This record gives sequence, C-alpha cells and structure tokens, in this order.
Amino acid sequence: MIRHTSLGDTAFKRSRNLKILLDKKEITFAGNVKLKIYGTLNCSAGKRMKPANRVFFCLETEAIEMGYRPCGHCMAGTYKKWKDALNKLIKLD
Repeated sequence: MIRHTSLGDTAFKRSRNLKILLDKKEITFAGNVKLKIYGTLNCSAGKRMKPANRVFFCLETEAIEMGYRPCGHCMAGTYKKWKDALNKLIKLD
C-alpha cells in the first residue's frame, strides 16, 4: 500500500511520481483509507477523494487482505459478490 501523500510534498511531485508508478504497473487500484473502500483508478468517485485519504495498491488481493471492500460504483459485480457473502455471514450468526 502506498499513501498518495508519500509520493511528494507538492501536487506536481505527487503527480509525476504517480505517473512513474503507473507506467511501471506498480499501481492498479486506489482506495480510501478512512472508508476502507478500493476501486479502479478511473473511478469517478475515487477521483474526487482527498489526497490525504487516498492509497494505492498493486493487486486487488493486497486491498482485500488489508480489510478494504470493493467500490459499489466502479466494481459493481465484485461489490455485489462481497455484499452477498457478508449477508450470508450475518445470517449464520
């Protein structure tokens, strides 16, 4: 997990370092550290996020292992599967 704010002290530096990581394919998902939601890099909801709350992941499994859930906007199918599995767990209790 990479925090957006750790990529530089100015918006320009963060943007340049982010581009380098994207070109190397070291980042494929973004997440909100406060809401514990991850999604695709082109998600319109994720693009409105404050840099202080934004984190990046290389793999989807990395986000899941850290307790993040899929975004219902850009990952609707994955979100539905996650929600169904959660509902099954709740019903078992």
